[in-house]
Amino acid sequence: MDLRAIFMGLVFAFIWSSAFTSARIIVADASPLFSLALRFLISGLIGVAIARMMGQSWRLTRDQWRATILFGICQNALYLGLNFYAMQTVEASVAAIIASTMPLLVALASWVLLGEKLRAVGTIGLFAGFAGVALIMGSRIGAGVDLFGVALCGLGALALTFATMAVRGATSGGNFMMVVGLQMLVGAAALFLAAPVFETIYIHPNPVWMLAFTYTTLFPGLLATLIWFLLLNRIGAIRAATFHFLNPVFGVAIAAALLGEKLGPLDAVGVGITTLGILLVQLSRRPDQRSRASI
Repeated sequence: MDLRAIFMGLVFAFIWSSAFTSARIIVADASPLFSLALRFLISGLIGVAIARMMGQSWRLTRDQWRATILFGICQNALYLGLNFYAMQTVEASVAAIIASTMPLLVALASWVLLGEKLRAVGTIGLFAGFAGVALIMGSRIGAGVDLFGVALCGLGALALTFATMAVRGATSGGNFMMVVGLQMLVGAAALFLAAPVFETIYIHPNPVWMLAFTYTTLFPGLLATLIWFLLLNRIGAIRAATFHFLNPVFGVAIAAALLGEKLGPLDAVGVGITTLGILLVQLSRRPDQRSRASI
């Protein structure tokens, strides 16, 4: 893995982790599904416009269209939609930790359902990762965390796991920015349909909300997704997924710094164990092994 790939991975992990904090700010003054749909509409239109200026075509390959639609629905509409809805009552750090289990869930599903070999260190990592999450959730449940919100975050993580397992071909054939823009428009369409059904639509704009919305639209929404696609193409899904081990640390740290969310001793231990577990799982998967899934 070269220095450029390492830098890309670190930037992606930081931006991706920061999205939970900015989302928490957004849903404090706006209905979650509608604001997320609006974010995807703006990000998607910007992405498509940039792609066209770069000379990219929306004549994607069959695999790219399949990836675009599935990823738009599973990540944008389901994973992010459920997380945004949950963060009306769930802290950003909790949502970030649950979302960070995605690499563990992918490894577990690959092992159980696809027969992918997992070395001993990977098995240890799986148990450690889930044990760390259980430790954190145990302390949060004792503190009165909203279980419905936690369940929504869990369903979101499963939706992203399915997308990661099922979507192939998004990084072949070029047109990366076009794929990024179109999959956001797919998510926007689905959420604009869901919003009036599941919530009362409102927005109370203020300077903090506008800043958080703009940041979420441009950075986690557009830049991080593009970096992820480019990283997948550069080093492959297995190596790229290694950077997810940073998400629990970054997510909790950013939420604590910007939102003042408290981190207790058990939380800190759980984050450390989960981070180590994710790293062990990713390192155990052979670098030369072809991933069965890519985002």
